[in-house]
Amino acid sequence: MTRSELEKYLADFLQISSFKDYAPNGLQVEGKTEIRKIVTGVTACQGLIDKAIELNADAILVHHGFFWKGESEVITGMKQRRIKGLLTHDINLFGYHLPLDAHPMLGNNAELGRKLDISDAEPVEGVAQGLIWQGRFDTPILASEFSERLLTVLNRQPLHIGAEDEFIQSVAWCTGGAQDYIDNAASLGVDAFISGEVSERTYHSAIELGVNYYAAGHHATERYGIQALGEHLAREFGIEHHYVDINNPV
Repeated sequence: MTRSELEKYLADFLQISSFKDYAPNGLQVEGKTEIRKIVTGVTACQGLIDKAIELNADAILVHHGFFWKGESEVITGMKQRRIKGLLTHDINLFGYHLPLDAHPMLGNNAELGRKLDISDAEPVEGVAQGLIWQGRFDTPILASEFSERLLTVLNRQPLHIGAEDEFIQSVAWCTGGAQDYIDNAASLGVDAFISGEVSERTYHSAIELGVNYYAAGHHATERYGIQALGEHLAREFGIEHHYVDINNPV
């Protein structure tokens, strides 16, 4: 598969033109023309790039890439070392941020809903570009039991704000840094809201809104979309795929 074929396929498949994002979606650093082996990972950190070099990958696909709005434009220090590694080894870097969060088949939110056995999972229409999802448990579970489920599934202890002995059936979620969507979740009348990150203000919002809140980890909640995308490409086009998890407790 050529670089341009992959770029076009992913632009269409993830509908990147539909999103107003904080970084460019698509090809961010150009490498070799032919792509036979890809590495996927959450963030384009040095550890992931080093592993892709070790695996002799032709391309890296990530959720968190480069060139975020508000960051310095100069290519020095850490950014220089990362990009130098890609260019020296002729490795393409593709980044997909909000389109990968929202994708209805294999996005981060869709995958998290499946992992947590949430029924009737679907994006909330008209809110945050479809990034907030909602669903329900077939049988209500204790808030404390849901903490245990998150720990088991994500291998990370969540922070729970709320009463341990309350029952939860309806739930809303948005992976990553989505703590400020708690107001939107409360307006849906759900019993609980899950995001990746938490802020100081989130505690007061959860208590005053009466919503059980779970901070389950930015990295932990966003492992699955990029894996699913890599697996999809391997099935569709016969590309060799390696997912590399560079652990991040945040």
